[in-house]
Amino acid sequence: MPIPERLYTLALHAARPLLPLLGRGEGKLARGIRGRSGVLRRMETWARAHREPQQPLVWFHAPSVGEGFQARAVIEALRRRRPELQIVYSYFSPSAEGFARSVPADLTDYLPLDLPAVVERALDLLRPEVIAFTKTEVWPNLAAAAQRRGVRLALLSATLPLGSSRLSRAARPFLLPAFRRLDRLAAISAADAERFGMLGVPPARRLVMGDARFDQVWKRAEAVDRDSALLRPLHDGARVTLVAGSTWPPDEERLIPALKRAIEGAVPFRLILVPHEPTPDHLTRTEALLKRHGLSSRRLGELNGKALEAEVLLVDRVGVLGELYALADVGYVGGGFGTAGLHSVLEPAAFGVPVLFGPRHGNAREAAELIASGGGFAVADERELRE
Repeated sequence: MPIPERLYTLALHAARPLLPLLGRGEGKLARGIRGRSGVLRRMETWARAHREPQQPLVWFHAPSVGEGFQARAVIEALRRRRPELQIVYSYFSPSAEGFARSVPADLTDYLPLDLPAVVERALDLLRPEVIAFTKTEVWPNLAAAAQRRGVRLALLSATLPLGSSRLSRAARPFLLPAFRRLDRLAAISAADAERFGMLGVPPARRLVMGDARFDQVWKRAEAVDRDSALLRPLHDGARVTLVAGSTWPPDEERLIPALKRAIEGAVPFRLILVPHEPTPDHLTRTEALLKRHGLSSRRLGELNGKALEAEVLLVDRVGVLGELYALADVGYVGGGFGTAGLHSVLEPAAFGVPVLFGPRHGNAREAAELIASGGGFAVADERELRE
């Protein structure tokens, strides 16, 4: 095992005793730790009941929802072409739990902890022929154990922006061994494919195949039923609708004062606010912020099919953002004011509305393309949002 991978594994072993403590509470980290608890037991239960040794199995992994769209497009195509295959889909973030239920896989669950003994057990149970990672995420110990067994490794919709921290001198020694194990890399562009060479992927293994998310997002936008039980009560031709998706507190701290100023300026505005993590604490803090600025609000779960009269709709569940963008006159995508990174701008763009986002969008290719085409606008502060 290369020295960087040994250090990585030692760090995981050192952190493992802390997991029960870190798993307390309602934060994203805690929910992920709790969700991952018992994953090998669930895999064993499924394998005993459903694993067919004569049928090849492909294991897809997508860390969160954005990468999940990429994986799902490939899974759906694979289902049509190779219906005999068994498919497992794993994810890392608790944000992806709801999305995972929409993936046509035989088993969906959290990715097991990336420790040698744990991933060896997972491979014993699933016996995959191929493991397909997505975007940038290749787990070192899983990749190493799979390669020793002759399992083929792929990275789908692979992207590596020029300014990515993965290309830094500090990160590359830890990433090189895992990426060198890839048998195939399907990059979204020629430039991305070239940059993966800096992580040790040979030219013969690199392909340029585009981004599978585009097909998924466009397909979903076309399929939205604007007369659905969710959307029908929310139609409002009298007010300009701003749908702000995947927001974090730094986004909300700028959006909410800007909305208040817009309404004071006699613009008939309403805001549909969709936090990236609608935890009870986040929702309560957001409601307090709205109240402090004198804005009326209701939670989506409180409407029960009634029309929205308040100035702000606070969405308290996941999995509906893609539909809610259909109501937008203007879209906003969160993550560009904090450290989380800008979320995908594709969903609002698919509905043909202008898209706003914060200044930290350097690693988001689609955001730059939207700006260049006149469909996207980076805003630096509350004042620019208001304007």
